[in-house]
Amino acid sequence: MSEDEFRRKTPEEILLSIQKIRKGHLKIILGTVSGSGKTYHMLQEGNVLKKRGIDVVIGIVSASNHTKTIEQVGCLETISPIEWNKKGELNLDLDLDAIIVRNPEVVLVDTLSHRNRPGALHSTRLEDINYLLSKKISVVTTVNIYELEGVSDVASKLTGHTVKVNSYVPENTLAMADEVKLLDVTPEVILNRIEEGSIEHRHEKKQGRDHLFRRDNLAVLRELALRFLAGEVNDELDEYREQHGMVGPSGATEKILVTAQYHWNGSILIRRGQQIAKRLGGDLMVVCFQPSNKNLSKNERTFKRSISKLVKKVGGKFEELSLEGDSVADQIVQYATENNVTRIVMGQSKRTRWEEIVYGSIINKILRKTRNIDVFIVADRAEKDGERVIPTKQRNKEVPDPYRRLTNQELANEIHKIKRGTLKVYIGAAPGVGKTYTMLREANELKKKGIDIVIGLLETHGRKETIDQIGSLDIIPRKKIAYKGTTLEEMDTEAIILYNPEVVLVDELAHTNVPGSKYRKRYEDVDDILEAGISVISTMNIQHLESLNDSVEQITGVRVRETVPDHILRRADEIELIDMSAKALRDRMKEGRIYALIKVEQALNNFFKTGNLIALRELALREIADDVDERLEAWERKRTLRGPWRQEEVIFVCVNLRHDSERLIRRGFRIAYRLKATWYVSYVKDHPLTDEEKQTLNKIQQLTERLGGVFEMYEAKDRRHIFKKLVSQMNEKKVTQVIIGQSARTRWEEIMKGSVIQRLLREVRHMDVLVVADQQSTK
Repeated sequence: MSEDEFRRKTPEEILLSIQKIRKGHLKIILGTVSGSGKTYHMLQEGNVLKKRGIDVVIGIVSASNHTKTIEQVGCLETISPIEWNKKGELNLDLDLDAIIVRNPEVVLVDTLSHRNRPGALHSTRLEDINYLLSKKISVVTTVNIYELEGVSDVASKLTGHTVKVNSYVPENTLAMADEVKLLDVTPEVILNRIEEGSIEHRHEKKQGRDHLFRRDNLAVLRELALRFLAGEVNDELDEYREQHGMVGPSGATEKILVTAQYHWNGSILIRRGQQIAKRLGGDLMVVCFQPSNKNLSKNERTFKRSISKLVKKVGGKFEELSLEGDSVADQIVQYATENNVTRIVMGQSKRTRWEEIVYGSIINKILRKTRNIDVFIVADRAEKDGERVIPTKQRNKEVPDPYRRLTNQELANEIHKIKRGTLKVYIGAAPGVGKTYTMLREANELKKKGIDIVIGLLETHGRKETIDQIGSLDIIPRKKIAYKGTTLEEMDTEAIILYNPEVVLVDELAHTNVPGSKYRKRYEDVDDILEAGISVISTMNIQHLESLNDSVEQITGVRVRETVPDHILRRADEIELIDMSAKALRDRMKEGRIYALIKVEQALNNFFKTGNLIALRELALREIADDVDERLEAWERKRTLRGPWRQEEVIFVCVNLRHDSERLIRRGFRIAYRLKATWYVSYVKDHPLTDEEKQTLNKIQQLTERLGGVFEMYEAKDRRHIFKKLVSQMNEKKVTQVIIGQSARTRWEEIMKGSVIQRLLREVRHMDVLVVADQQSTK
């Protein structure tokens, strides 16, 4: 049994459980627009449930659906809806009386955002569904992201047109559902479906929503759906962690805390905090600690009003708290821990080294008392640039001249891009969500359209549902490799290239090849296949993304060894998330549909713990949303949810040969990638290296280059010159942000030998400094 089953439930949890027993189960399939496949998946799920002996009926299937979707009805029983006309258009209402008399276990109800006919028992379909749930009848239903009240306003603003909806669904509907599944479909897929006639586009035109089917608007709605659901999952994660007494950041999302004073630089700190929060897709909190016995001066009252107004404007949360005692550091740490903060943003210290020795440093005190919380010290540029300047520089973006003739090299590069195969990757939050199943289903659909498609490498893990999806697809036999007296099998890349299909399926992109293979990693084989002009559809889980390695360890306590460099995914033409709730995934595990039953209990008590799965799901949703945002920016759009970033940033990561250097490099990459920055990783050698140190240095250099950074090693005569060498390089490179690890020195060692961090802050006040805290697992 898992630890959750041993834990005593609170009275509130017992009451909630009783209420759930007395009600049906509500599952909502969420999409971006009509044509994303919501009805198709709803009907498919109904057929799967029926095969498992569940009594399922159809209550409503929208009349606007395509023939291919209607074919999914199969042998499901339909309870005839009530037909009525409004302005010459056919409408369908649920026949509640007939459904209650029939009393099925599950009813499939399309189009949640529907207003019923005048005189109906309920005015909306949502009320009908709640009525069925109260009668212990479960419901699977569908809704588009822009049909949620409140979200539609954001969608209208982002798309530049009012999104017309017949009836809105309350924004909290997703939170009330027992399960929400997002159908993450790329703009390319939607546009292809329109071209093929698989989407009844005429209906959307009639509703005044045809503008949503522009490529850019499809991307905007997709990002909106991913981020909205990520927020819902974050609320679920916070609730779970609170119930289990877990404190500190979860590792799945960013929460930025700005500590400010009622001073002129308060607005600078808040603006910088907002830039960070928005770019990293995180929440912004601003707190100001004030002595309870102190009255604010006239200037301070003015700054307070200004700060409060600014925080509201940028969408943050502002609090003024009473300072109890002398230790503001203690209260900042307590507040940050209680609110699951990941990064504290504060201003530069004005104290001299001797003042810090006598009175202490707030920054050092905070770092000594926290784990998993970084500290971001904002550059002090007042002397150079004036008091109210935001500490970033504007980039002058070069616009290519359309009349300029391409050079031979540029022409060759463009031709190479055209000849190279297309890469599509299905991503999941964990094993078992249905990546391989979906990949196979798409492959069979492509084959029906006459595409020459084969299986290059498939891992079914013995799952019957997955094996059944192979259908008539041809499989390229695996290559046999002799290793230590045994014969192992691996993907035969040469045979695939020789066969030369149009598309090949390659499962588990992060896989490490058998020793003796041409390449160490499967993604390198995939690159060869793409270079041969063959397109690839592949799969991977979010925990295998290189730059998320530390976040995944923080969430699960497991260091994932098989990783894929981020640039592989950035170069993919399409990335699609296969979403599934933690509860649904655990239920699938318990039924033996992921691993053999003998492994189920161990998996549920380790990687597949509820908290892990919720956090990984949120991580996946946010990562794919960020990817959508980056692609939008590549199209030079200005309506992404995080906004365009036009700041000239240069990131400088300081590493040594300690255990945390790889984490600093990954953090540097993620920040640099999101800020469109040049980034360097620097090591200063001050003594002859041992063989072990050389291996560590080589590993650090390889990781930097794999993630696309520039690694540089400098030499110094002794330790005293290391610092000067680093500062010299920072100034030479016009660095705007320095990343450094938390000091390993004790308070007394800092007094006797000095603090590298404090010295750095004094020497580079014109640069932002991010001090990365030691990491501990949240398990």
